[in-house]
Amino acid sequence: MQSQTFSGKRVLITGGGTGMGRAAALRLGLSGAQVVIAGRRRRVLDEVVAQIRAQGGSALAIATDVADSEQVRALFAQIRTELGGLDLAWNNAGVLGEFLPIQQMSLEGFDELIATNLRGVYACLQAEISMMLEQGVPGAIVNTSSWTAHGAMPGISAYAATKGALDALMRTLAIEVGEHGIRVNNVSPGIIATPMGREALGSDEAMRPFASHAALRRVGESEDVADAVLWLLSGEARFVTGQSLLVDGGFTLGGLRPWMR
Repeated sequence: MQSQTFSGKRVLITGGGTGMGRAAALRLGLSGAQVVIAGRRRRVLDEVVAQIRAQGGSALAIATDVADSEQVRALFAQIRTELGGLDLAWNNAGVLGEFLPIQQMSLEGFDELIATNLRGVYACLQAEISMMLEQGVPGAIVNTSSWTAHGAMPGISAYAATKGALDALMRTLAIEVGEHGIRVNNVSPGIIATPMGREALGSDEAMRPFASHAALRRVGESEDVADAVLWLLSGEARFVTGQSLLVDGGFTLGGLRPWMR
């Protein structure tokens, strides 16, 4: 992509303080975008904003828990006040929850996953699409799904359910808003060495079997996913909508190995 592909574009990234969101925010800041970074931890958001501004970019941090409807409303009210609208958005905020067999998973735990991974994304999509329709200009939205919506592994039923729902939601919205020039896609990361991924899987040693299972023989880095998202948001993907792009290094190609059962 050209260095100024996003010049002047107003972009929201939820879950933008660490990992994949942070990587995308830094790249967008360097490419001339006005970046709004939302997340639950103000300190890490401010660190990313400081990096972007130190490199001459434009960025704004807004502390937001997308599971809280009032905070989502406040987020978009501030975006309207500060930037006047949105051109692009990546709904990346999400939680892993506990990986447990279904009979051990509490409904309260399932509700927590739904609140962030599905309801929170839905609330952001409502506001983003409404704002883009008001503006009457083309826009693009990406949501973070997961390889678990395309594959299976014991213990991830609750998490996978939220991500599979996002794929169904994305396809419907792509049809609803396509005539208005708004594209809606998902990115489905595989095993990615983000802070959240490392917390779930543990050490590099624990990640080694996952790397050996992938066709490319490694786990992903945050930048691998960020670059795919930037492509989906860019004009280079202008004829791509309603798609869930797997960024997994070929992890799901061969199905489950016996060690994963």
